[in-house]
Amino acid sequence: MDGNLLPTLIFLPVLLSAVLPSSAGVLEPYDLLYDNAVEAFYSADYESVVRYMEGALSSNRHVRATRVQCRLRCQDQHPFDESFSDLRFFDSVLRRAACMNKCIEAKVGTQSLHKVSEDVVQDFNRRIPYNYLQQAYQKLQRPDKAAEAAHTYFQANPEHVEMGRDLEQYKNLQGVEETHFVDREARPHQRSFTAAVQLYDKGEYEGAIALFEEALVKYYRADVDCRALCQGPQKFEGQDHLRYRYSLYEVVSDHFTQVLHCEHECVRDLATRPGRLSPMENYLPLHYDYLQFAYFKAGRLEEALQCALTYLLFHKGEEFMEENADYYREELGHDAEPREKAAWYLRRHKQELELLLIGSKIMGAEFTEGNYWRSTGGRDDSHSIPSGTDGWMEYVPISHKKNVTVTSLQSLKEGGPLLYEGVQLVQNSAALNGTQRVLLDHVISEEECAELRQLAHTVTMAGDGYKGRMSPHTPNERFEGASVLKTLQHGFEGRVPMRSARLFYETSERARRIIESYFVLNSTLHFSYTHLVCRTAIKGQQDHRNDLSHPIHADNCLLDPDANECWKEPPAYTNRDYSALLYLNGDFEGGEFIFTEMDAKTVTASVKPKCGRMVGFSSGGENPHGVKAVTSGQRCAVALWFTLNPLYRELERLQADEVVQALDTQHVFGQGLNINPKDEL
Repeated sequence: MDGNLLPTLIFLPVLLSAVLPSSAGVLEPYDLLYDNAVEAFYSADYESVVRYMEGALSSNRHVRATRVQCRLRCQDQHPFDESFSDLRFFDSVLRRAACMNKCIEAKVGTQSLHKVSEDVVQDFNRRIPYNYLQQAYQKLQRPDKAAEAAHTYFQANPEHVEMGRDLEQYKNLQGVEETHFVDREARPHQRSFTAAVQLYDKGEYEGAIALFEEALVKYYRADVDCRALCQGPQKFEGQDHLRYRYSLYEVVSDHFTQVLHCEHECVRDLATRPGRLSPMENYLPLHYDYLQFAYFKAGRLEEALQCALTYLLFHKGEEFMEENADYYREELGHDAEPREKAAWYLRRHKQELELLLIGSKIMGAEFTEGNYWRSTGGRDDSHSIPSGTDGWMEYVPISHKKNVTVTSLQSLKEGGPLLYEGVQLVQNSAALNGTQRVLLDHVISEEECAELRQLAHTVTMAGDGYKGRMSPHTPNERFEGASVLKTLQHGFEGRVPMRSARLFYETSERARRIIESYFVLNSTLHFSYTHLVCRTAIKGQQDHRNDLSHPIHADNCLLDPDANECWKEPPAYTNRDYSALLYLNGDFEGGEFIFTEMDAKTVTASVKPKCGRMVGFSSGGENPHGVKAVTSGQRCAVALWFTLNPLYRELERLQADEVVQALDTQHVFGQGLNINPKDEL
């Protein structure tokens, strides 16, 4: 590479470690403190757990802040100049490296020499220390601090069922207040944005404006910090360092290309909430979208126009925003300019991508701001170039003419034939206040309900399908279930009437066909999982219940109420497309099925179960749902999940199909069936 091109490759350049610090340090390495805390935990020395773990968290924060401060300071003291010769350039690189090592040594001492293992780094990223802390504080009878630690951990690990239960219990303990449920690791820019959205949704536009503006300031500050943290040793994936024999120019070029890639990824990092793999869609532009409408509602059209034009920097030609900007211009009688901070930010990102293309020797790639900020296709890893956010939901911006949010599912149809005589449509999506929802009655008869309930009493086992746990969702109810294949096996063994086992199989097929037909699907709907389930209220545990029989969730994504998002990533069953629940009885108390908004609080529809009633819906974040507490009696249903992707068909269902075919052709039922119940959400 031409030496004159190298300085151009650097925006917030990185330091090559050239000088090792020598003075003794005073800050204990956080991984050693962490190890001491874990050792103390297994020795039941909870005072020491708290002392060491809090020390480890403090040390980790201090080291991070120091790295940011030192790298920014040394960057200012030893700037690069495009006119530098090769030797002067390398001299500047080494001086900057020496400056940073000296700065870090002065602040944290031997910490700068201490190499923390990747496992420990990941533990801190996953907030594992707070899991230890909440248990230690609980043992020390400090419920306020335990609640704080539990809440902090749960924000990044919402799928952790036990921690969710612990949080519910903390809410009822004396001495624990709502103010104790604080996320100690909350990112300032995301915290302000979330608070702003909450005020915006309430129509409190002046308060929302102040918080959105605050969120923007914190976002740009966090971006500077993120880039500074990129200015360190880089990983060269796929490279054998012992056999890395390239020239100095190639080594430096490879290094700075990695740094640029890291800096470019800050967009994704700042838009990603803790514990999530996917960033919030359209995150930074969305600030300006909210602001333009909030300013409009507050009667401040000058600022509204400025924010609308700023949004258009990210998404040129966006029709709805162009219309808004024209409206503001007409009302004001003059034009305005977009915000310079955002314009500079975008220019830098465009230059970075161009330099990444040069550094990676990828020619002819096209860059568009719109595709970068609101991509729905993911990244092209073959080029090692980030393509921007890849959130799964289609984002429909807010217009001052109408304030709506829709998902891509709205383009789908419903209202197809119900196929079976007597099946009755009770409510469609509009009546259920949602998208891709349906409520049907008389899917099966009273006699069939009674037979399936009797079957459930015989074949279901506590916790079946839930890793053997008797109460997977709430300690106040007993859960029992059985699969189609297991039921057929019981029928063959003579433990239940084969007619009843066949009824379960055929009823689930009837439900599948109805859902496939009603929602007018263009391809076959396959079984993903089928479960005969009963929930029974445990006597003596129903007083003062404030939990749910099944917490609010979505079936193919991880619901994140604070971010108003649903993350389509493991451990969610991401390939599920439709769900259905066919109820077998209504003679119990509680147990209503509810749909909510994505806040997991606002109920949009409630369904009271009864024999033959079925609720069907698409499985994504457009349909958060749950079950109210069953406070008396037993609630039974056939739970069904479906997929449009044949690669994810339920294996047990395919085996059950073979069993039924063999029975129909008088073949002998084979031995050694491999029954493998799944853990269902």
